[in-house]
Amino acid sequence: MTEKSDVRVPSEAELGELFGGVSNWGRWGGEDERGMLNHLAAEHRVSAAALVRQGVAISLAHDLGTLPTAENPYPAQHHMLSAGDARDSSGIPGYEASRDYVGAHVHGLGVTHIDALCHMFVRGEMYNGYPYSEVRSDGARLNTVLSFADGIVGRGVLLDVAATRGVPHLAANEAITPDELEATERRQDVRVQTGDVLMIGAGRCAWRAESGGALDPAEGMAGLHTDCLPWLREREISVLGSDGISDPMPGLGIPNWPFPIHQIGITSMGLHLIDNMALGGLAAACIERESWAFLFTMGSIRIPGGTGCPVNPIAVV
Repeated sequence: MTEKSDVRVPSEAELGELFGGVSNWGRWGGEDERGMLNHLAAEHRVSAAALVRQGVAISLAHDLGTLPTAENPYPAQHHMLSAGDARDSSGIPGYEASRDYVGAHVHGLGVTHIDALCHMFVRGEMYNGYPYSEVRSDGARLNTVLSFADGIVGRGVLLDVAATRGVPHLAANEAITPDELEATERRQDVRVQTGDVLMIGAGRCAWRAESGGALDPAEGMAGLHTDCLPWLREREISVLGSDGISDPMPGLGIPNWPFPIHQIGITSMGLHLIDNMALGGLAAACIERESWAFLFTMGSIRIPGGTGCPVNPIAVV
């Protein structure tokens, strides 16, 4: 059963004002396509590398599902072009190989993916004021995945809000507040700072395990309250990741703002989001190490015009 968060729900007008108040349009120039990734500088990568102590790498992605579920209604396509029983079908003598094809519906609840800044529009505009017409049926012209084609490498920080509340997972539609983010910082003895790749843990892995391996989106999911947006801007993070989609689901019922973290975070702030991360293993490693900061690395698929892509982020501890 869906539970409605009891935090204050902002009005449509308030979110319109917030959109302008946290805007980064023009902050890094009129032609910028990187948004808050501009906060992540070379010195941040160097200092992040020094966080590696054990040399253990942890994947923060789920398997790319190829079967339809309530959580993944548009599964990835995977079929073989040649397999073991046709390994010599190339027509090249002595050449035996297996080959396959993979295709994916990037956005949604079933794929660990990053949202490019062309993913969202508000009143017909995307990040930095670029018009909707720059995204066409053959792909986007601006704010695409190529804006981070060199990868994202820096200090990662996990804030395990579910653990701060003392529960395995947050309830559906719960809205995490800035006070809870700061309480989690104090509990974990870590502070989110400029250039960080911030990940918010709401316990989705634990909830999935309780549900037999998959969730029904109709049941809802926890996310951030819109009051967190100024906090994220003030802390100058570079990327926001979560084990959900960062927005509470099914939402707080605000007209014209069904997914305000996406709509305002991506479009106004230029904040790239990584959705559906697998954070359970990382949380366990952080508890063992007694440290919640680590080296974060992520490459992306270099697809011109892409509005996002599946990713396999890696934490190195």
